[in-house]
Amino acid sequence: MDYLNETDEATIDEKNFERLVRIIIPTIFGFITVVGFVGNLLVILVVVSNQQMRSTTNILIVSLAVADFLFIVFCVPFTATSYVMPVWPFGNIWCKFSQYMMYVCAYTSVYTLVLMSLDRYLAVVHAIRSMTLRTEKNTYILVFIVWAIVLVTNIPLLFEFRVRSYPYYNQNRSACVNFRHMNDSTGQSAKLFHGFFFGFGYLIPLVIVCVLYGFMLKRLLYGVVPGGNQSAESMRAKKRVTRMVVIVVAIFAFCWLPIQIIFFVHYYGVHSENALFVGVQMASNCLAYMNSCMNPILYAFLSENFRKSFRKLLCCFSAPSLSKNDYDRTNYKGLECAESRTTALQSYNNV
Repeated sequence: MDYLNETDEATIDEKNFERLVRIIIPTIFGFITVVGFVGNLLVILVVVSNQQMRSTTNILIVSLAVADFLFIVFCVPFTATSYVMPVWPFGNIWCKFSQYMMYVCAYTSVYTLVLMSLDRYLAVVHAIRSMTLRTEKNTYILVFIVWAIVLVTNIPLLFEFRVRSYPYYNQNRSACVNFRHMNDSTGQSAKLFHGFFFGFGYLIPLVIVCVLYGFMLKRLLYGVVPGGNQSAESMRAKKRVTRMVVIVVAIFAFCWLPIQIIFFVHYYGVHSENALFVGVQMASNCLAYMNSCMNPILYAFLSENFRKSFRKLLCCFSAPSLSKNDYDRTNYKGLECAESRTTALQSYNNV
């Protein structure tokens, strides 16, 4: 009888926990989805529509924004749904595809950060010698190679994830899970999978990034860049871009560290599946997903070029459609920012 009472009490606690999750998770994930969708789309549009913004670093920033955008569209809403609903309502195909895209975007993001760090290293430490290497064409080729490798190497995930039904007290529930891990009673399959993800999707790329920045910061702080004299303004510009990339990498490392620790404890350590552990896992998941909406905010704060381009693009969206006869120097009110108004008047003079 006492056992039944304890079971009832546990059930009530779990139901209260689930009700809390159904309020908090949609709120957080909804914020991530809206901010990430708009922010990353703006980054992509700004660089694609502005020829002057297509530097090697910005091309890599677009690759990172595309990965974050796809993560927002194909992963975040469906992970939120899996937390909120007792069943997976999207079927086997979407289960496979959403999990596939989740790992594709995660790997692509971290290796794009490696390319960004390599680009900064070459620009700062080997400024002259790397000019023939740091071209738009070569950058596009490297981005294509990274995406191709990640897309191909993660194809096995499409065959491992499926929807699994299971009983939960008096309910029939379902979830999108890795069947290969579920059928491995030893747990070695899951350990190998997440060990690989931790090593090649987090630790090794960040070690490479840290080594590159170590050489780079040493050169910036204590050395003279070989290959000729560079103006003070050129060096300041390189330092600003390098600082921005360093912060982007640091935020990525910070956001993904807790969930990596949770995975390690879950598959390699000793833990209990209590509400506290599940709550920490959910919070860590939210933090990792939040990284997908952080980068556009960082660009807006850290890069003057991105700030100007964001303002110009937003002003163009908010401005009415004007013909040549509509331009009037005295009554012009179509654009809301001074920079866009100046550009429009210059276009009028050149028509």
